[in-house]
Amino acid sequence: MRKRLSMMLGLLAAVSFAYGQAQNPECMQNLSIFAEHAKVKNYEAAFEPWKMVFETCPELHFATYAYGEKILKDRIKNDEANKPAYINTLMEVYKKGPEYFPKRYTKAGSMIDIALLKFDNDMANDEELFSLLDEAFKEDAEHFKNPKALYLYFSTLVDLHKAGKKDLQEVFDTYDAVTGKISEENRDLAEIIMKYVEKDSAGTLTSKEKTRLKNARINGESYEKISSSIDSKLGGLADCENLIPLYQKNFDSHKNDAKWLRSAAGRMDDKGCTGDPMFVKLVEALDALEPSAQSKYFLGSLYEEQGDRSKALDFFNQSVELETDKYKKATKLLSIASKAKKRGQKTTAYKYAKQSLSVNPSEGRAYMLIASLYADSANECGTNTFEKKAVYWRAAAMARKAGQVDPSMGSSASKAAAAYEGRAPSRSEIFNSGMQGQSIKFNCWVGGSVKVPSL
Repeated sequence: MRKRLSMMLGLLAAVSFAYGQAQNPECMQNLSIFAEHAKVKNYEAAFEPWKMVFETCPELHFATYAYGEKILKDRIKNDEANKPAYINTLMEVYKKGPEYFPKRYTKAGSMIDIALLKFDNDMANDEELFSLLDEAFKEDAEHFKNPKALYLYFSTLVDLHKAGKKDLQEVFDTYDAVTGKISEENRDLAEIIMKYVEKDSAGTLTSKEKTRLKNARINGESYEKISSSIDSKLGGLADCENLIPLYQKNFDSHKNDAKWLRSAAGRMDDKGCTGDPMFVKLVEALDALEPSAQSKYFLGSLYEEQGDRSKALDFFNQSVELETDKYKKATKLLSIASKAKKRGQKTTAYKYAKQSLSVNPSEGRAYMLIASLYADSANECGTNTFEKKAVYWRAAAMARKAGQVDPSMGSSASKAAAAYEGRAPSRSEIFNSGMQGQSIKFNCWVGGSVKVPSL
């Protein structure tokens, strides 16, 4: 329902003549009256003329729905005695918006608005909320973009599972769908940011572009928060203790379902269950049924678990070569980098993180990984304490870069950058060093140089 109302009053004038001549002129008159009042946020004065239009000629103009939401929310907030009636009317507004103006309002958006209205006012139980949001997501996932609704959708399902009303497999399937949607939205936001970030640095953005960039960053932070909350909500349900018996139970009925096998093997890989025979069974079935970038990646995880790092890396590289989706390829390269970092192979980790960025320059997690590699190498670089601590400036710069290119990294990137800055030379150390404004070259694997800040 949150649509721009710019130029609306101009459009009302255009509608006025045609509608007023052929049908109810009183409707057009009241439309103009409530729109004028609502435009200056005089919602109390707008209510009665708005109500007449909504009840008598709901098909007249989309302003009835766009301003109607604002008018009714004001009444809900300020008229406690009649609050239930206003809530019910607002639900009717949400329902009728897509009916009369399907090009402006979607069914998914309508159902989301109704579900959130009921949730915010304690008017529905978990089953009702989940049913509404599940229908909206499955019928129109493309327009299911509200972060709060995505979290509520998954959260109510988990609560229903804990109450014995939903199967664990449905929880996992929905988790995959919701997190996939979040990744999809973050990709779109990352592309917007990449499009404008250089112009932003150069100071050449138009006001419209500044707004788009600002909104992309805000939305990215919102998705980051709910992504973390969704993982927390899933919690221990996705540990090996629950996964293994579930997949053992369902394997025979799904052994020819590549999608199910991919999801099951992926979750076991994510949760560190690769040492269990069930993981081997899933991976072998998947690779036999549908050899792919994903199956090769799982085979790599399998051999790594068995300690054969050379063979594991070979399968990981095969997986990268077979992958055609640039985002998935970048993620796989980043995963290889992360595994190398855990083994203490810094240069190998750096190599794959850089490859990840070459495929997807907006992969903020790769910048964060490189930042951590720099920070972990502080004692290996420089000939004195000052030079060694200077590496943290490089680490901070990489962390900041993560936040610039990837909206989902937002606050975590800022916190990491601040932490690295705190470990770099202090102002007194800079002053005593006599190195202000000079460059320090790193002769370790980190390479490059950093300029000492001027005080």
